[in-house]
Amino acid sequence: MHGYANPARFLRIARWLTPVLLLSGLLITAGTMVYGLFLAPAERLQGETVRILFIHVPTVWLGMAGWSTIAISSLMELVWRHPLAALAARGAAVPGALFTALGLATGSIWGRPAWGTWWVWDGRLTSFLVLLFLYLGYIALAGAVSREGGSSRIPAIFGLVGAINIPIIHYSVLWWNSLHQPPSIGMGNSSMSPEFLWGLGAGVLGFSLLFGAVVLMRMRALLAEIQAEARLRRKALEA
Repeated sequence: MHGYANPARFLRIARWLTPVLLLSGLLITAGTMVYGLFLAPAERLQGETVRILFIHVPTVWLGMAGWSTIAISSLMELVWRHPLAALAARGAAVPGALFTALGLATGSIWGRPAWGTWWVWDGRLTSFLVLLFLYLGYIALAGAVSREGGSSRIPAIFGLVGAINIPIIHYSVLWWNSLHQPPSIGMGNSSMSPEFLWGLGAGVLGFSLLFGAVVLMRMRALLAEIQAEARLRRKALEA
């Protein structure tokens, strides 16, 4: 784990890995969107509205995966003091918040014909909305610490505490009487027909590759900003 703590080594890997993730993610996502919009069959009960599945599920998945990335990076920051852990958490925060907002928006659009309303204070929807607020709070807190020079342990603690919401989101449809349908994919089984399952899997893969590329780009930008500030301080001291 600490073998990649050296910024120069990380940048060498990130320079070639970023375009690989970005291009492959764009190709797979584009193929999934074409399949979902034009080739996938209409569902027996939901009709054509089921096509939003290919966007909604990957964005929800990455909203949760983004905060899981923050939580794991925060743990590495607090326990092992990994020098790039805070950058990884900050890099995942903005794309995670974006995917969470997209998940809420597409879920609302899908819910209108399915439930007859744009929004209900359902356990799944409410806990996912809380996740968006957690993202916004983390982004603001991490930005304030970076500007004011505070301890990076403060947003790391926030990132770990916020992870409590992830299992709540996942199990909310099982714990409470929910309008949201229960999970269609479980460990080793699925109630989803193959024409939707394989397309959905490709969509999750494509969006995940895009997420990884954006995180790496943000980490590189944050690292360049830190290095530039360090050079300016060094020149100021020399002057």
